[in-house]
Amino acid sequence: MLEPSDVIDLFFNHLKTQEFKAGEVIFKAADKGDKMFALMKGEVELWLDNKVVETIHEHDVFGEGALVQLDHSRITTAIAKTDCQIAELNKERFLFLLQETPLFALEIVRSLSSRLRKVKQKSSI
Repeated sequence: MLEPSDVIDLFFNHLKTQEFKAGEVIFKAADKGDKMFALMKGEVELWLDNKVVETIHEHDVFGEGALVQLDHSRITTAIAKTDCQIAELNKERFLFLLQETPLFALEIVRSLSSRLRKVKQKSSI
């Protein structure tokens, strides 16, 4: 079975990437969400209420909530913690990959599940 990083590489390596310098904003809370992201290199922090709620590491996805919720606005602000290379995936391509590639769908569910577990662990401390 492929490792999560292999799945991300498989689906995102052929997409156009964008470079962000450390400290640059990728998206802001309340922005309309119309794409998700895969972090190819670097680290990204997700901010909520002036504090970091999560750090995204290489070969993980973020912003996928924008593509699974109807009329979604971003909840967090994403800021490059380090210099980053990020691939973008629009809703049309996202839906195609979900429909045609169960492995991609599994990776998205895995990412969301991991994120939920971290939130639950933090709230129980």
